[in-house]
Amino acid sequence: MKKRASVLGLLALIPATAFAAKAVDWTTRVTLSPAGGYMMGNPAAPTKIVEYISYTCSHCAHFVAEASAPLKAGWVKTGKASVEVRNAVRDRYDLTAALLARCGGPARFYGNHEALFANQAAWIAEVEAFDAAKTEPPAKQSPAAVLQEIGKKTGLYTLMGKRGFTPQQLDACVASPAALKQVTGMTEEAWKTLKITGTPSFTVNGKLLTSTSTWDTLRAALPAGTK
Repeated sequence: MKKRASVLGLLALIPATAFAAKAVDWTTRVTLSPAGGYMMGNPAAPTKIVEYISYTCSHCAHFVAEASAPLKAGWVKTGKASVEVRNAVRDRYDLTAALLARCGGPARFYGNHEALFANQAAWIAEVEAFDAAKTEPPAKQSPAAVLQEIGKKTGLYTLMGKRGFTPQQLDACVASPAALKQVTGMTEEAWKTLKITGTPSFTVNGKLLTSTSTWDTLRAALPAGTK
């Protein structure tokens, strides 16, 4: 009995919080959705956000810079909301960036995604120079080769190389039939099924927000976040 009492005494000295289950940081959970988008957060979150983006869209870059940190901290981290990024491709440069963002799968996607937007001004300047010098690919060049050339000559491969990817890995990502099918499928859904009018566009629990697509607009459609 004395031994049991001493054990209970020791337990009494340990804070009750030490026995509590460790809270899950849902920003570390990224999965590939059936639609082909990358979803960050709790799959069972009561609020499900889908972002339709274009990597050549300056408004999208502004949204990511403004919204990523507060959205993760206030909603995704605690499991209140999940965020899924889907593509609404506008041109071949956007398509190249979209395929490169998928390099490395779920574990690398959001880092790639944010890096592409954070450095958008630099590689878009190279895209404009490339486009002015050469607007049409050679007739015999395969679609994958066209996108690979864009990646190599517009700074996109250089940017992704700084993230640890080799040129061979990037070539494979751009030439992936599975990735291309997913990206084009999401693009079709965005423009033709949902009939979005521009990027970024959002759905919250399946409902398309029709007002101006800004962080303020999205935040107003969400439940109260964590302070």
